[in-house]
Amino acid sequence: MEEVHEDPLAQLALRLRTLRAQRGLQMGGLQQRTGLGRTTISQALNGHMLPSEATLVALAKALGTDVEPLLALRHAAAHIPQVREDIPRKVTQRSVQPRVQPSFEERYLSYVAERYSQLTVVGLDLSHPQRTHWPLDAAYLSLELAERPEGWPAGREEADRPSVVVKRAEDALASCRRVLLRGLAGSGKTTLLQWLAVATARNELPEELADWRGQVPFVLPLRTLVRRGPLPEPQDFLSSVGAPLAASQPEGWADAVLAEGGALVLVDGIDEVRQEHRAATRDWLERLLAAYKDAHFVVTTRPSAVPEGWLASSRFTELSVRPMSAADTGLFVGRWHAAARHGAAADAERSQLRELEAALLVTVRAQRDLAQLSSTPLMCALICALHRDRRGHLPHSRMELYEAALSMLLVRRDLERSIDVPEGIQLTEHQSVQLLQRLAYWLIRNRQTETDRATALALVNDALPAMQAVAEQGTADQVLTHLVGRSGLLRQPTVDTVDFVHRTFQDYLGAKAAIEAHDLPLLVNNAHDDQWEDVVRMAVAHARPNESADLLRRLVKRGDADDKHRSRLHLLAAASLQYATEIEPEARRLVEQRARVLMPPRSLEDADELAALGPGILDLLPGPQGLQSDEVDPVVKTAASIGGDQAYAFLQRFAQSLPPSVLSYELSMGWEHFEADQYAQDILIPFGGRLPLTVQTEDQRRALRLLKPITDITFRGDFTEDQIIEHLSPEHTESLHIYSGSLINDLKFIRKFPTLKELTLSDCPNLNHLEDLAGLRLPNLSLIQLPEDFSFNALASLPELTELYLYTHLPLASLRELPAPSGLTSLHLAAWVGTSLMGISKWQKLKNLVINSTPTPAEWREISALPQLAAIHLSQYDLAQATAMRSVTHLQLSPTDADTQLTLVPDIFPNLERIFVNCRASLPDITDITPLKRMKNLKIALSYADNVVGLEEFTPGAVHLYPRPRTTTG
Repeated sequence: MEEVHEDPLAQLALRLRTLRAQRGLQMGGLQQRTGLGRTTISQALNGHMLPSEATLVALAKALGTDVEPLLALRHAAAHIPQVREDIPRKVTQRSVQPRVQPSFEERYLSYVAERYSQLTVVGLDLSHPQRTHWPLDAAYLSLELAERPEGWPAGREEADRPSVVVKRAEDALASCRRVLLRGLAGSGKTTLLQWLAVATARNELPEELADWRGQVPFVLPLRTLVRRGPLPEPQDFLSSVGAPLAASQPEGWADAVLAEGGALVLVDGIDEVRQEHRAATRDWLERLLAAYKDAHFVVTTRPSAVPEGWLASSRFTELSVRPMSAADTGLFVGRWHAAARHGAAADAERSQLRELEAALLVTVRAQRDLAQLSSTPLMCALICALHRDRRGHLPHSRMELYEAALSMLLVRRDLERSIDVPEGIQLTEHQSVQLLQRLAYWLIRNRQTETDRATALALVNDALPAMQAVAEQGTADQVLTHLVGRSGLLRQPTVDTVDFVHRTFQDYLGAKAAIEAHDLPLLVNNAHDDQWEDVVRMAVAHARPNESADLLRRLVKRGDADDKHRSRLHLLAAASLQYATEIEPEARRLVEQRARVLMPPRSLEDADELAALGPGILDLLPGPQGLQSDEVDPVVKTAASIGGDQAYAFLQRFAQSLPPSVLSYELSMGWEHFEADQYAQDILIPFGGRLPLTVQTEDQRRALRLLKPITDITFRGDFTEDQIIEHLSPEHTESLHIYSGSLINDLKFIRKFPTLKELTLSDCPNLNHLEDLAGLRLPNLSLIQLPEDFSFNALASLPELTELYLYTHLPLASLRELPAPSGLTSLHLAAWVGTSLMGISKWQKLKNLVINSTPTPAEWREISALPQLAAIHLSQYDLAQATAMRSVTHLQLSPTDADTQLTLVPDIFPNLERIFVNCRASLPDITDITPLKRMKNLKIALSYADNVVGLEEFTPGAVHLYPRPRTTTG
């Protein structure tokens, strides 16, 4: 029995531990329910640090208890001086021993922890802009990241391959050393980098990122770097971002940190670099990577700024920030209001904030259009602020939301709260907007997102002669100071720089300025540039009806004449339709006609592009009658990603009309965007268990009761053994895939499924062996990212195992030591298995082999000796060292650079019948298939091959391209 403490902090920790024990929650479950990091939760449960109010609010909700008693204990603890045992007490008199000066590295880490420890929370406290900053540990929300698994094992049907693998940020980053992170504006990319920098500097990274600990973070915002000249070398990292410690940096320090593999380089905003300079930016990155192979790198960008595979040749893992789920939105709303209550002056205001929080949570759940708008941290913060400011009333469209936010941030807060005229300046909303537009438009035209204060001052000064009422109140310097201090839209990140609090506001105001300046040609001429996409959309919204129609016609006309950018320009015109308040029918018809040429989508990438256009695209989506096999899933994904009632009705009709012989994997994935029970009843039940199901939330898991019997199911999330088996029928379950299995402690429950044919185990940190599976008649087993000390001995006790997928580290010197049964017919090995391929010939029945690392000549010789090997998939290969393999009839290549080595294929694989080349990661995007014309009757499939040389050398039908290319008529 635990001792009762008088210390309120100890009492608080004891209360939390008791509640956790009563609820039977493990650390993983608490993390999932709260969205908090493992370190934050651990410190709260152990009483090592005073938890923030937001942390307690999240824990109280997860533990099902009233937060007020917890907050009362926190309040009491906060008024007792806390002395940390690991920090020496400050000595008031001179110590006998000389004071030890901290090293430069210690000083730098302390600086990073302090510099980036605050988040800007939009609209948090309108009457006190200084309070819009909130401690990172209280406001940071761990979002979901998605990875498209390029190296997914060959040999399975394409429908079995997950379109994305979704994990929380900490889990997704854990197995990576180099990451390219994609995310929309306001999705939280920069905040994630900020959290990584602070948590690394404080040595508070969670257990999942244990391999990242001990690093020295370098935060490099490209928006700042590109404006200051050539991109910096390591010795200039600190000075390039204005760090005050730069002058005292020891010579060679940064080089030494990077060379020892002790650096975490956080490069923010590839999209902030002009298109014509992005190749140079990649060269700069690749030089750093070549010189410092062991350093960690995280690079962020908007999704459309660089193509997929942009850094694949440098072995970057591409992750995408997912839209916030309903649970994430609820958690964010709770934290925002907790932060607002912290700054509230009176009990009445705090009580009102609680009522507003409860009302907003209900509203967001009830209104799907609002739920879609609140799917990024920025938009969710704006909605919280407007809901508070308008006493529960909210605008319904994105543009109305921006307009209301500008009004709220610019003027109304001062007028409605009777704040005295600050800085001696009082601007009307119109005057403020005119000045901010000038700044925003200058930044957009010059492709920048920040400028030096001198330029901003000059722009304001140029405007004052035409704004007499403003000029009479003060100088340009005073007006700019007022805009930075009071507008809520401008900020001064350093002493000599000015930028907008978020890029979205810059684009909104810049688009308004472009329309007022009649700069339609400028908008159209830059519309292919991803930095201008949002500007063009918002310009259509700002324009008068005749102007918006003119702008859309110009976009279509330029797209018709521009082969390279045709699809992008026509899709942008279609995306802009929903922004127009009023549009003449002929202009709409013209835009929709061009959009139909891009219909239906033929890849999941097409689907993502179309979904970004919004609900208006649903009227153009066909199906399912007349769709080709490669079009069914992309159409479904497009509609599901758009969400809302109209999309739901489309999917319901689609599912009812789908021929019985056609299954859509994406149809079973689509329920993540809708209410689970309703989706199960209306859309999934008619398929009678024929669809593979993916469960990510508790609501989806509960909905499984409606879908029995289930034959193929995937769990992505922290579920216990009991939760997994509750709604499954042992006699029907044939495929079970468990990802993020942090709550799985053993595998005894697997024995309850006698008909199981496929089992996947991924990210199961509490498993260290397979002994519980001994004797099972299991043909197919996938092991992915398991603990370093995992034992594979029990593989020998799976007598019917024929297909083995090893996407995890093997603690073996060679494959000779792998105790897999001799009857293996299919073996799939990840690049990171870390094991020699010598010994592979002991599986004489191997027919299918997947290798993601470069074999040595000796390994090639042993592979070539496999008598029944018919199919081989190679990634990171060098065919120049390979031995001829006459038995191979099917070959798949995934090159990571420009040299596909197709010239060597005819000699090494003389009896080849089919070849598939995945060109997604190869740069430059040119694939020459001419060498393959030597091979008779060869079937060729090319994936994501942008430029193919030699197509005319082959008979029609011999070469298949994915995605299927379009003609001007579709």
